[in-house]
Amino acid sequence: MTGNASLNGLSKLERLRATGNLPSPKGVALAIMRATQGDDISIAELGRIIKTDPAFVGRLIKAANGHLGYGRHPIASVQDALMVLGMPAVRALALGFSLLSSHRSGACQSFDYEGFWASSLMRATAMQAITLRTRAAPADEAYCVGLLSRIGELAMATLYPEQYGDLLRLSAAGSDELVAREQAAFALDHRELSGLMLADWGMPRTFAQVVAVHGQPEHAWPADGSREATLCRSLALAAELGRLCETERSEHARRVPSIVALASSLQIDGAELNETCDAAIRDWSEWSSLLQLAPVQIGAFSSLVERSAVAAPEPVTQAAPAVAAPDVAVPPPAKRHMRVLVVESDAAVRASIRTLLHDAGHEVHEVDTIAQAAEAAILTQPHLMIVEWSLSDGSGLKLVERLRQTRVGRSIYVLVLTSHENEQRLVEAFECGVDDFITKPINGRVLLARMRAGLRVVKLHEEIERDREEIRHFASELAVSNRRLQDVALTDVLTALPNRRYFIDRVEQEWSAASRSQRPMVCMAIEVDGLAQIRSTYGQMIGDAVVKHVASVLKQALRTHDVLARTDDGVFSVLCPDTDVQGAGLVAERLRQQVEATPFRVDRLQLRIAVQIGLAQRNSSMSAPETLISEASSELSASKGAVAGTGRAAGFALFAEREGVVTH
Repeated sequence: MTGNASLNGLSKLERLRATGNLPSPKGVALAIMRATQGDDISIAELGRIIKTDPAFVGRLIKAANGHLGYGRHPIASVQDALMVLGMPAVRALALGFSLLSSHRSGACQSFDYEGFWASSLMRATAMQAITLRTRAAPADEAYCVGLLSRIGELAMATLYPEQYGDLLRLSAAGSDELVAREQAAFALDHRELSGLMLADWGMPRTFAQVVAVHGQPEHAWPADGSREATLCRSLALAAELGRLCETERSEHARRVPSIVALASSLQIDGAELNETCDAAIRDWSEWSSLLQLAPVQIGAFSSLVERSAVAAPEPVTQAAPAVAAPDVAVPPPAKRHMRVLVVESDAAVRASIRTLLHDAGHEVHEVDTIAQAAEAAILTQPHLMIVEWSLSDGSGLKLVERLRQTRVGRSIYVLVLTSHENEQRLVEAFECGVDDFITKPINGRVLLARMRAGLRVVKLHEEIERDREEIRHFASELAVSNRRLQDVALTDVLTALPNRRYFIDRVEQEWSAASRSQRPMVCMAIEVDGLAQIRSTYGQMIGDAVVKHVASVLKQALRTHDVLARTDDGVFSVLCPDTDVQGAGLVAERLRQQVEATPFRVDRLQLRIAVQIGLAQRNSSMSAPETLISEASSELSASKGAVAGTGRAAGFALFAEREGVVTH
């Protein structure tokens, strides 16, 4: 969109804003977008903003540890994640996840919100996997493009829930018929609106344009062979994979031919296609679990291909008459072409190289200065660069040195153009990071031969990167498994509360902090009254259910900084940091009252539960954390004994009278 079209698009967006609330970032995402509008924010400042939203912290670290990241070791901190992903990707991720969190449901009855986000998430992981092979865009940015590529549909469902619901009932979602009805009703369609919204949020213009046109017929896409065309094909392929999330599993195999056709146009065939799709499906499954989206069973892509082949009609024999192909024939696999950036100040030389490479099927980009070359290398992500030794604004070797210091530049194969073969100068060129050279005047056959050698190196780099991605993925899975095992080791199976081991570790931590700062700390021991009798009367299952009930009540009644754990059968422990015995007494009274006021019910059975509580406060005479826990248990035992002697039923009532004794 350029010129008047761009202005008209902006005016449409402004008119939509006036009609209602467009989906927009909220909370920490809004703070991130505002903070990153300027260039002066530091990683530390951005990290402080992000840490205010624990959910986004987890998603950000997950993103850095997955295919979005490029670190060699699992990422465990916000600062490391920011260094790996970069601010643009973090900004886009915050935007996408903010919209997902705040628009999981809505007023448009015919709009499948869960299906929309499941499909959008599959587009995201598919774009990520595809661009790792095509290198048409950084994988982290491609992920965000996929996630937000359907945002116009959500916007229309949000702004016009009843009217858009009628349109969805009259036509299939995403169809040309729906687009026509949208144009008639709203003077724009969801594809155009998606592009406008992405541009308004500061996404690169190329991405916004690709989102706006990728769903249109292929003849409406940018020129064949360009980076934009590759991105359109990539997003169209990602969209086909996304549709697997919105169709019945029995229908999945029917989508395989269109997936294969689009992948073939990107030179992704056979085993590479299976690996790419399986990586997208695997990452989508992990993200779906993290974001608590409804699960959809898809399975390995290779199995879908096999099912598609079984369902296909028998091949025509030689004796049968020729049959015309159906709607669209699957294009034959194209030869592997490279994206080439030519950095040459002589226009005539650039033209001759462009003609030669175009005829050989390569995608060519041209610049004539070092300043333009550095920016073009980041934007186009070329496989190979042809660099003139002496450019108008400096030495081409300086450009190569600068590129080799970046992540993008390290994997580019560089040919340097030189007018002579001085041995010392060539040694200097290779030391600067040049891979090969070619002398002027350029011999076309020699240039193509050296490019074929470069292609072998490029493919080797890509294979190594895929291996690294697999290793990083396995490392991430191992880290997650270790965290899960650690959680299991520190969690009570029945109540899902921390167990005794966790509680002892936490008391030791707080003990050290309290010792340094001389702050008070109280430990409580809480026991369910009459649990043994409940088990003998009603059975083990009812007894367990009572324990879970009491755990839930205690958890809801405690303060946020108190630590609750189940340390024995029917016994809970509570750690109250920065609390003296008087404050803990008030907390204990609230716990007792809350448990008694919340009867246990199952079927027709109703029981009124009581608890007994003993507590102890840390003091200078205690030698170790275990002493504090032991004192609380002793006070609980003393309270139970005193209650038994008086015939009273509620242990804490006696505790209140004995408070003067329990001031440790």
